[in-house]
Amino acid sequence: MPSTQTGSANTAVAECPAHRDPNVLRWLGAYASSAVGDNVYYLALSWAAVQAGTPAQAGLVTALSALPRALLMLGGGVIADRFGPRRVLISSDAVRCAAVLAVAALLLVGSPALWPLAALALLFGAVDAVMMPALGALPTRITGRGQLARVHGMRGLAVRLANVVGAPLGGLGVALGGTAAAFGLAGLLFAASLPLLIALRVGKQPADDTRARGSAWSDLTGGLRYLRGHRVLLPLIVVIALSDLGFVGPLNVGLALLAEERGWGAGGIGWVLAGFGTGAGAASLLLTARGRVPRAGLVLSVSGVSGAVAIGALAFMPHLAVAVAVALSIGLIAGLNGVLCGALLQAESDRAYVGRVTSVSTFFSLGVAPLTFPLTGAAIGLWGTGPVFVASAAVCGLAGVVGLCTRDLRRAELPR
Repeated sequence: MPSTQTGSANTAVAECPAHRDPNVLRWLGAYASSAVGDNVYYLALSWAAVQAGTPAQAGLVTALSALPRALLMLGGGVIADRFGPRRVLISSDAVRCAAVLAVAALLLVGSPALWPLAALALLFGAVDAVMMPALGALPTRITGRGQLARVHGMRGLAVRLANVVGAPLGGLGVALGGTAAAFGLAGLLFAASLPLLIALRVGKQPADDTRARGSAWSDLTGGLRYLRGHRVLLPLIVVIALSDLGFVGPLNVGLALLAEERGWGAGGIGWVLAGFGTGAGAASLLLTARGRVPRAGLVLSVSGVSGAVAIGALAFMPHLAVAVAVALSIGLIAGLNGVLCGALLQAESDRAYVGRVTSVSTFFSLGVAPLTFPLTGAAIGLWGTGPVFVASAAVCGLAGVVGLCTRDLRRAELPR
């Protein structure tokens, strides 16, 4: 980047709130387009796999992404810190665009087959492992540290929008032109993010020039040593890991089994998830408008404990309307908690290490936590929804207790 461009970027982030900063809005547009493309892609992949093989084979294809994502995630943090998050994101979206368009072309000229779908799923998992740490590292390069909570609130709104818009778009693509059209639509959405990412003005960090370049392994172990010795980041990673381990099982598997047990049906699941999504979206909107939460570490810890109580209570709600209200409160608390975790993680990280720090938290969120899905289902089969939701809530509550008992995290503040 030319030095004049870098200087203007740094001046902009110092003077302009994130939600009014054209540079941040370019990032938000790129992120939203890519996130909607993700939703379209996953629907197209699932539908194509069902058409090409047995249900078991389709399930295997859709799960293949998890393996390279978990195995390569920590290495992805090294790549993000070495080459810069903007460059990594541009390359990642370009690879994803080319891959889905290639599969769309294959589907246009021939019948669906499992092998290109499996190869695509593996490639997406590997790219995700590199892309996700870069997503976490980029906000510190495009905005001031005092704007991080607002940026994470904006990111939360983009996620909610993508979840609402992506699946219907994918379904429309399949209905109008089959899976080839849906894959093509996903590719176009990935492509739309590229000019916005290329146009981003990224502030140059001193570490880009001064940090000694060792081997990738030394970068990885150095990042882990940095994290291990940090008084705020280490307990924060523990809080994130415990929160995800206790939360994702009940929300994904447990909710379906709870709805079946209560007789709410598929519509009931939809209403509960809508309550959760509304609450999480409201929290993101509030933080986007407010921009900062005083005593962030304390609020984060208290929200972990209160959220755990709501998760445990959900299993004992006899009426759907009450369950939706409880889900709304869970969404509000989880949305607040998630934004504060992300903002504190970046605010406390040295910018030379933020990609690697993000990769560790993402490893637990997207690599380890999904392993609780089959465990949650098996446990509910043995002991019922109530005890399992309470046990999961206890794990979430433990995350809040860790925060409350760790002085440096409890006293952590977001920059002004």
